[in-house]
Order: sequence, then structure tokens, then C-alpha cells
Amino acid sequence: MRKVRLGMKLAPLCAAMFANSPFYEGKPHGGVSFRAKVWLDVDNDRAGLLPSIWAEDSGFDDYIEWALDVPMFLFKRDHEVVANTGQTFRSFWKSGFGGHVATQADWTLHVNTLFPEVRLKRTIEIRSADSQSKALMPAVPALYAGLYYDARSLSEAETLVQDWTYDEIAELRTRVWRDGLRSEFRGQALAKVAERVVDLGVQGLRRRALKNSKGEDESVHLAPLVALVSQGLTPADELLAKTKDAKDLRAAIIRETAL
Repeated sequence: MRKVRLGMKLAPLCAAMFANSPFYEGKPHGGVSFRAKVWLDVDNDRAGLLPSIWAEDSGFDDYIEWALDVPMFLFKRDHEVVANTGQTFRSFWKSGFGGHVATQADWTLHVNTLFPEVRLKRTIEIRSADSQSKALMPAVPALYAGLYYDARSLSEAETLVQDWTYDEIAELRTRVWRDGLRSEFRGQALAKVAERVVDLGVQGLRRRALKNSKGEDESVHLAPLVALVSQGLTPADELLAKTKDAKDLRAAIIRETAL
């Protein structure tokens, strides 16, 4: 739960660092992550930052209590789908539905229909990042491995976010889709916070000291992210820059051809 809480507090930062969807239907939409924008208004009963687990003494039971009160989608009987929208799983568990009684398999299916920014399954699922290029894809798991699997980095990251409130992180989440690492947080660009978080990830991976055949530790996977964050850029910013460059080049060719 320490890791879940840290992940929740870092969710908007994660969305900003890995923003990689600046286009909608082939055109820039005015922001850097269309995915992050869409998730602001997708069934908020089962998505978002989960204020119930924000307290430092929250546990697995708090996550379960939240999940029990989320409206269901469906359940299955004999490979047939039974639509059951609107009833909470707690109600289904206590009272049943249409003559059916809740089973453990129903609970597992229900938990899989929940989409908070950090989801508990058999793993801790980090859900804020956009899909990445081949070069940046390893940076997402590498960052959280460095933060989560090194005791010192986990502790220092918790200290960094300790007084971050639910309200200010929820508000930040409404802006990062548009401004990315240029978003302001506590009087400074979010990029400055990102640099600190990424450095904690790098240091954690170096202390883990798991090396490849070249003798490189896992922090090598964060090198592309370090380069971007140090410039206050997201993958989307690079895509937009390339698009602009391509348009400028095409316009120059057309002018040259006309001459």
C-alpha cells in the first residue's frame, strides 16, 4: 500500500513525463496527452485517484471497501454474460441479482473492470502513462522498479510527496494533459519535480546493480527519459516538433519548386 499511495501521488507526473498522444484524428488537439484528457471523464466511479487510500494508515481493506461500492458491469454464468449495471458489488454480494448469488469468480471479474490510476491486481498496475516508442518503452517499468524495489529510493520518494494533498494532485491531473511538464506545481514547473523523481529511480536501479552482458545496470533504460526531462520535454513535444519541422520543410520545397 505504500507503493500504491506513492503511485497515486505521482500519477499526474507520470502522465506528464510519458505524454505521447498529442494528436486526435490526425491533428494536434492542443495538448500532449489525449489519453489523459479522456480519462478525466470516463466513469469516475471506477477511475481516478481514490481519496479513500490517501491516508498513510490505509490498507488493502480500504481498497476493497472502495471496490465493493463501485457499480458493476456484468457477470457470467455458463459462459453467458449477465448484464448488471448499476448495482454495487456489495449489494450483489449481500442480496444477489436475478436469482444469482455472487461468487469469487464474479469478484475477480469485477476487480478487473476497475480503472484507478494505480490498480491492485496480482501486481501493482501503473496506468497513467501513454503508450511509448520502442526507445522509451522500457523507461516506464524501469522508473517504477527503481522507486519501488530499492528501500532508500522508496523512502526518499515518500518523503518528497508526503505533504502532497489529494485536492492539489487531483487538480494537477486536470492540467497535465494539456501542459505536460510545463504544468505549474507549487510555484515551479513540474519538470523540476520530474527531475528529482527520475533521479531517485536512477539511483535505485544503480543500487539494485542488476547488470546486462555489457556490464550496464538497469538505469540505462532511463537514459532517454533523463534526456527529455532535463529539457522539460515530453515524448509528445518531440512528435509535435517533428510535425512542425516536416511541415516547414514541405512548405520550403513547394516554394523552391515554384521558383
